[in-house]
Amino acid sequence: MSETEVERDTEALARAADRAALRLANADAETRTDALRSIADAIRDREAAILAANANDVAEAETMLDRGEYTQALVDRLTLDETKIESIASMVESVAEQDDPLGETLAARELDADLELYRVSVPIGVVAAVFESRPDALVQIAALALKSGNAVVLKGGSEAAASNRVLYETIVEATPELPDGWAALIEAHEAVDRLLELDDRVDLVMPRGSSAFVSHVQDATQIPVLGHTEGVCHVYVDEAADVDEAVDVAYDAKVQYPAVCNAVETLLVHESVAAEFLPAVVERYATAGVTLRGDERTREVVDVDPATDADWDAEYGDLELSIAVVDGVYDAVDHVNEHGSKHTESILTEDPDTAETFMTGVDAASVFHNASTRFADGYRYGLGAEVGISTGKVHARGPVGLDGLTTYKYYLEGDGHLVASYAGTDATPFTHRELADVEWTPGRLSPR
Repeated sequence: MSETEVERDTEALARAADRAALRLANADAETRTDALRSIADAIRDREAAILAANANDVAEAETMLDRGEYTQALVDRLTLDETKIESIASMVESVAEQDDPLGETLAARELDADLELYRVSVPIGVVAAVFESRPDALVQIAALALKSGNAVVLKGGSEAAASNRVLYETIVEATPELPDGWAALIEAHEAVDRLLELDDRVDLVMPRGSSAFVSHVQDATQIPVLGHTEGVCHVYVDEAADVDEAVDVAYDAKVQYPAVCNAVETLLVHESVAAEFLPAVVERYATAGVTLRGDERTREVVDVDPATDADWDAEYGDLELSIAVVDGVYDAVDHVNEHGSKHTESILTEDPDTAETFMTGVDAASVFHNASTRFADGYRYGLGAEVGISTGKVHARGPVGLDGLTTYKYYLEGDGHLVASYAGTDATPFTHRELADVEWTPGRLSPR
């Protein structure tokens, strides 16, 4: 297919998605929920086909790994097995069981007698997701888009092309009752470039991948972008920390799954517990093969490689970690705000005042007390799943679930009211009275 043909095909998909979004917004909650259950069943039924396609992707990725063009972390994110297939299906069911995010009355106000204003949640419209290497991301994003009444255009990385294709086909074939075009898959690089130009058709772009990849998407489009550029997360071990617990949490935050954006990249340690904590945690990390780098004060206590200035800003995405010894919580806060990516930070301490200082002083989407950074996840937050992590401060922040895929409309219910009645010296005054426990329904003020 020529570049021109790819561009035309992409435009046609976007137009179809735009039309489908208007119809899907009016699909009732039962229809959307039943469709999600059908998707979960279909994924289980097609397990063999999905794994076969994924095996082809993984084989090619391992060849690229041998050539030094891919990392082991990428191959790990790409690989599916029976357990992951079941996890994907269960995730879809979890999304299905979430409360319907649409049609919720967010605010209600009487402007005057029989003139009432409502703010009601509605879908965003057409969302485009551009993501790398993790085929489960395709299903997560499609499921959340469907539950929230949005049409979705999906673009996965070429390294997962076969996996994404069979998963997409499974989703569409399982939902014949939904409007045509509600989910679309594009594959060519030229298609992404054209998609990012379609700000009249696409309402939101959600990139998932490396910091360079997300930055590229942000620079290439005028469509609003929801995502994060890096996952430089920290754990601060305070002087009042339970040292044994701190070792466990610091280990989990790095080792449990090092390839993801909510894994810790820098460990900060209060000087007063460094002599006790550092030898214990370094020994624990050694059992998992973690490469450690430390500042001068760290290396006075334990034998690790020296850290460079670049290490404090690094998102390793692998079994690598930098360690710094700090004077106290304020130094930890300063370090995090200087080098962090506003993603997820954690303090380990038994002192609630120190915890408050850290948690309110750090600028991040998620801040934890005595817990691993790995909890920053839509499923673990009870959101069913997530379309990604947002480190911005507008519209949605942190793990983005169903609420992050909705916006709102204002509905005004009147009875022949005229603005002229509220102008001039004899103007009727507005009541502007808040209405409690009142849900908008069409024609609410029709004969009572």
